Amino acid sequence: MTYSEIQKGMDLYIPKSTLSIWCQGVTLPLWYEEKVRELNKSSLTKAQRYAWAQIKRKRELFLEAVSREAKSILKRFNQDGLKIALAMLYLGEGAKWRSHSGLVLGNSDPEVICLYISLLRECYKIETHKLKCRVSYRADQNIHELENYWSKITGITQENFYKTKPDPRTIGKRTLNPDYKGVCVIHCAGAHIQLELEMIAKLLLQEIRARSLVAKRLHGM
Repeated sequence: MTYSEIQKGMDLYIPKSTLSIWCQGVTLPLWYEEKVRELNKSSLTKAQRYAWAQIKRKRELFLEAVSREAKSILKRFNQDGLKIALAMLYLGEGAKWRSHSGLVLGNSDPEVICLYISLLRECYKIETHKLKCRVSYRADQNIHELENYWSKITGITQENFYKTKPDPRTIGKRTLNPDYKGVCVIHCAGAHIQLELEMIAKLLLQEIRARSLVAKRLHGM
């Protein structure tokens, strides 16, 4: 028996240090070391599960706090704020005016695409029937399945999908990520909107830089 097992089996508490002194010189059987290893392994597994549970709980609490803060920010969000959000999204993911005369934005993340479509509707009253779509995909993927997937995600009918060909660079190469559904590219007329979004992003950067300069000058004073 281990010291812990001895303690549990007695009505009187005896410290392990005392048990260690009493048991000096006791010859242990060969199987005892294996028993201790298994017990230690079991204890370690329990400790790991406990640690993982604690980490998970801390993460949940952190995400709850972040969610509350985000909700409080959104409550103060107005129409102008939505347009700034759209401008930032388009700045990162959209095609620029000099390369495309009209709105073009592509992404493989369904949430990004849905956010973009929702912001177009909220800010410029552009409904899905005015949108065109194409799917950039890999050679080993089924374009019909991909178009059906993105049609359900976006609400754009498949009649509004452009015909596309697979990326020739992927021929003979297997798609490793089974969740990859290609890149959904949304097309929409509106060069004036495209220019306005680019101008908002440009002016916002200038405003931030100007504020930064003022802050530096005040700090220097």
